[in-house]
Amino acid sequence: MTDRLPHALRSDALDNRERILEAARVVFSADGLDVPMREVARRAGVAPATLYRRFPTKEMLVTEAFAEQMYACRAVVDEGLADLDPWHGFCHVIEKMCELQARDRGFTAALVSTFPNAVDFEARREYALSAIDELARRAKATGRLRRDFVLDDVLIVLMASSGIHATSPTTQVSAARRFAALAISAFQVSPDVSPLPPVARLAPPAPVSRGSQVG
Repeated sequence: MTDRLPHALRSDALDNRERILEAARVVFSADGLDVPMREVARRAGVAPATLYRRFPTKEMLVTEAFAEQMYACRAVVDEGLADLDPWHGFCHVIEKMCELQARDRGFTAALVSTFPNAVDFEARREYALSAIDELARRAKATGRLRRDFVLDDVLIVLMASSGIHATSPTTQVSAARRFAALAISAFQVSPDVSPLPPVARLAPPAPVSRGSQVG
């Protein structure tokens, strides 16, 4: 029995850690990074002391909770860089990053925040931003991306995209795709007339007045 006790304690500690990270991902994705640590503990079903023992600071919790999203972000920018058409690769990155934001509201907040003590997370973040900057440079060289585009414009798009609220995850993603298409059109030197993605209904249609009805 004594031999089994340390194993049980390790198992409980691991379960607590996973519950905390899952709760943090859900809460931060839904409400952003301003959610108090005590709320994360409550949602995880653990005592605040347990949370702080595992993650003494919110910075540590955020960087661990969104580690997978940062890996996904890196995969997206690597795909963009590998595209033989830099403009197409640039558009791919904008579209996919808006989708990531739609699925995880806390993702953009983590991307635009700085965590100087989280060395690995900061390295992944800096890599992603540098890669997007390089891809933008290549896209400008093709003449498709406007010359006054700057990296901050991507962050502005993601921050604006975080304001999209929909009634379902599917609608949220659809709205993010349409928003990305609008942003790409604004970034393009000579916007083409290709159709936008389908409309995501975020509100009920406005009632038609009697005067506007066809008799």
